[in-house]
Amino acid sequence: MGEHYKHLTWRERLKMETRLKDGWSPQKIANELGRHVSTIYREKKRGLGVQRTTDLIDYECYIPDIAQAAYEAKFSGKGPRIKIGHDHKLANYLGKVLKDGYRSPEAALGEIEVKGMEFDTKISPRTLYRYIDMGFIPGVSNMDLPHKRNKKDQKKKEKPRAARSAKGKSIEERPREVNTREEVGHWEMDTVLSAKDGSLERDLGITERATRNQINIKIKNGETASVVAALDALERKLGAMFPVVFRSITVDNGSEFADVEGMERSCIRKGEKRTTVYYCHPYSSSERGSNEKQNGMLRRRHPKGTDFKKVSRKKLRETTDWINNYPRKMFGFHTAAELFAAAFPGLPALC
Repeated sequence: MGEHYKHLTWRERLKMETRLKDGWSPQKIANELGRHVSTIYREKKRGLGVQRTTDLIDYECYIPDIAQAAYEAKFSGKGPRIKIGHDHKLANYLGKVLKDGYRSPEAALGEIEVKGMEFDTKISPRTLYRYIDMGFIPGVSNMDLPHKRNKKDQKKKEKPRAARSAKGKSIEERPREVNTREEVGHWEMDTVLSAKDGSLERDLGITERATRNQINIKIKNGETASVVAALDALERKLGAMFPVVFRSITVDNGSEFADVEGMERSCIRKGEKRTTVYYCHPYSSSERGSNEKQNGMLRRRHPKGTDFKKVSRKKLRETTDWINNYPRKMFGFHTAAELFAAAFPGLPALC
């Protein structure tokens, strides 16, 4: 029986991480490792931490680094080896940018690398998550990190939406260069309403597919006229550049996007089209995946229940700037703003 109460080795912790990800039960893991099941439960609790998915979603799971550090701190008498312990400059900087979800741990470290910022210590994202879990980053806890969720949370079902306009083009007709994101100038669009009353002001979020550059515009309601008016204002600002910058826009089947002619027709060149609108399949928000993720970022600053009538245009612009200047792993931790500016140099601010 004594064998059952020996502490897990590092290799066993790594194996346990793999088995948990594969969906093994604690009892099955205990049988494979030759341990008592209570040891596995204690170990799982000791190593509980936060991981990040490719969709920028954080979730709780077992992390062997955390369990190993906790074991060393408790039983070695020396405490955990903390690389950041003597680099107060780095610790304080990370505390500042991680507070209130301004940056994710991975984005914060990526930005340091891209901008060539110099600190005495270099750590990995996994190590930074461990330091946050253990309370070593000033003023930051897991509650401050963006997109907290429980793995058991169920995916919400989408509400039925109105059928798309009979005159609109289906997403199936979208050219290859749009689908592959080879060409800059193709956008996804949706509205964000945080209060339940559909008559209230809302955000019109427009996301460029290739660069992920974001535009957020306050509109007074969910009527088609408000959406068309917002596009009209953008066209007047861009002039002849509008058809180049907005080659196409993909929307869902919401009633606010029913006026395909109004969205496509030019307000400054009578009788001409300014863009092409494509409609997703019904109940398929994943076909606007980039826009959905950007709207999720918007909700970090303006959560559900927000009345957009009380959100100033200046405040919404600040949120847009934050989204566009967020370091993106997919771009080598460069930002959407950098990529969009390189594609359209000298373009005026869009919102």
